[in-house]
Amino acid sequence: MIELHYYPSNASFAPHILLEEMGVPFTLRQVDRDNNEHKSPAYLKLNPNGLIPTLVDGDLVLYETAAILMHLADCHPGFAPAPGTPERAQYYKWMVWLTNTLQAMLIHYFYPDRMASDAAEVKARAEARIAPMLDQMDAELARHGGDWFLGEHYTAVDPLAFMLCGWTRTQANPAKTRPALGAYLKRVFERPATQRAVAREKLPDPVY
Repeated sequence: MIELHYYPSNASFAPHILLEEMGVPFTLRQVDRDNNEHKSPAYLKLNPNGLIPTLVDGDLVLYETAAILMHLADCHPGFAPAPGTPERAQYYKWMVWLTNTLQAMLIHYFYPDRMASDAAEVKARAEARIAPMLDQMDAELARHGGDWFLGEHYTAVDPLAFMLCGWTRTQANPAKTRPALGAYLKRVFERPATQRAVAREKLPDPVY
């Protein structure tokens, strides 16, 4: 049985959505982040970084959101393009870009005090750098005109893109204000699997 260690609205949201999409049996194990359970010795044995999420799949213990998504997509066909194809290369590109470029800058936005004593300046600069990244996503969706981020087919990229765009909802120019990106986020949000994940995590409006 797959077990996802999660906390509402954290980076575990993307793999939670994907598991709901796949319809495979899994259990949710909420980490008591408010009481620093993610820094406890027991949790650190699973994830020495003390971060959420962690996936336990039989004997496999896996962390890093993008790695979890790609593992699940490999184990349950239909959520990633075929290996060795140009479409698979684009899948890799966007998975890496979302986690290494957009998510990394969002972490600076949410935790600016980790970077410098002038937290307000760090946060403002991070938001300024996030805006063109969202423009890039909007342009990509407009370019191919498909319903999902890679085009015609929903893939493991979509829950990651949706989650990260949702994290911009408190910014002055959130992802949903862009025409193609806003319409895309609405489509992902309205999928039954996304709705189930939102309900199970009891997420408040707005989600994105």
